[in-house]
This record gives sequence, structure tokens and C-alpha cells, in this order.
Amino acid sequence: MSGPSGSGEAGRRHPVTGEHRYEQEITSADEHEERPGRSLVTTDHEVIRRWAGDRDATPATVPGTEHEGRPGVLRFDFPGYGGEDLKHISWDEWFRTFEERRLDFVYQEHRKDGSPSNFFRLENPGREDA
Repeated sequence: MSGPSGSGEAGRRHPVTGEHRYEQEITSADEHEERPGRSLVTTDHEVIRRWAGDRDATPATVPGTEHEGRPGVLRFDFPGYGGEDLKHISWDEWFRTFEERRLDFVYQEHRKDGSPSNFFRLENPGREDA
């Protein structure tokens, strides 16, 4: 059953498992960067949804990267940034894949100059070749 945000269980997340010496861990939507330009890491669904929503970004995947009918490479489609090659997917699909792969969401809220940042990457700390 989906929570009010449509992302499965509200607040559901796996623990951050990678070694993130240079990133500040964020565990709830009430937490924010210590300073502009700081790299952040989270697995909290509400933090990720809020970050994407603040940028009008839509959960997406790269067509042709699917595995057995499941989304392959996870992305966000940002308005005005040429995401024509992306396939929009539901938050439930995006988070199901995120959890199955036990990914960490590394991102920035703001650049060093204080302007909003769209920077993010998904890391799989358990991967041998990562």
C-alpha cells in the first residue's frame, strides 16, 4: 500500500552503506546542507522526492537499459535539460529499483555560490567494480 506521497512506505529506506568521507549524511527531510556546495548522501525517499520536486524533476529511466521488464539506469528528467531520450516512470518503480539495488543518492542542494544545483549521482557501494 502506498503512503500519501505515492512512494511506498513513508520514509522507508535502507541505511547508507558506502564510505562517504566527503559527503554529509541526510536522514530526514528536515535536515539540510551545512554549507552551500556541500555534497550530501541519503537513502530517504522523502528527501529524494523533495529534492526532485524542488527542481520539477520527474523520475525516469534510460530506454534500452531495462532488465527483465524492470527499469534499468535511473535518472531524473529536469525541465529544459533535453530529457527527450528518457522514459518517465512512477515514483513506486523508481524507488523499488533504488531499494532493490541498495543505492545511495549523492547530491547537492546548492552550488557554492548558493544557486540551486541539479547535481546527483546514484552509487552502489556494494558493487565490486564500483
